[in-house]
Amino acid sequence: MVTPDANPKGTLDNEADLVRCAVGRDSASFGSLYEFYLDRIYRYVYYRVASTTEAEDLTEQVFLKAWEAIDRYEPRGAPFVAWLYRLAHNLVVDHYRGRHSSASLDEIEDAEDAGADVESAVQDRLEAEAVRAAIGTLNPDYQQMLVLRFVEGLSHAEVAQIVGKSEGATRVIQHRALQALARALGRTEKQSSGPRERSPDQLPG
Repeated sequence: MVTPDANPKGTLDNEADLVRCAVGRDSASFGSLYEFYLDRIYRYVYYRVASTTEAEDLTEQVFLKAWEAIDRYEPRGAPFVAWLYRLAHNLVVDHYRGRHSSASLDEIEDAEDAGADVESAVQDRLEAEAVRAAIGTLNPDYQQMLVLRFVEGLSHAEVAQIVGKSEGATRVIQHRALQALARALGRTEKQSSGPRERSPDQLPG
């Protein structure tokens, strides 16, 4: 068994060893990866679903699927968490498939250029419940981009690894996603927010 060894930057120095043992079906090593990445995957899911209960359930499903498929995992130059994000993205998409229709890509691409100040406004208000609600109305690809960039704080290079696109393409998607979010925020703020949900810092144990 390999024990987790986190460095001050919040990453695992011995992640490769943990992953290698987990691929070999070492449950303790997988458990260490689970504990280390649970909060990040939960936050990623939380901003894309309707409730904390759904976020908790889907987060557990992510790690269950990860364990079921761990012996087929291949790094391919990307960090282990990139694989977890992809699993989470697919589960969220499946969760909503057929339940509601999100804005089409064509509709969002027709949005007027909102300008560079939109990004600053989004960052300033990211913790607001209205933003989380608005993100949930967007195209799944745009949801993924906004959460990875502004909730998880990943760089364009890191996001590109996760979504399998070039950095240039991720910048274009981010720009369009911010435009769409600005429009969605305008709609969301006119509606009643209802009871306040638990914040993403109040994570499941």
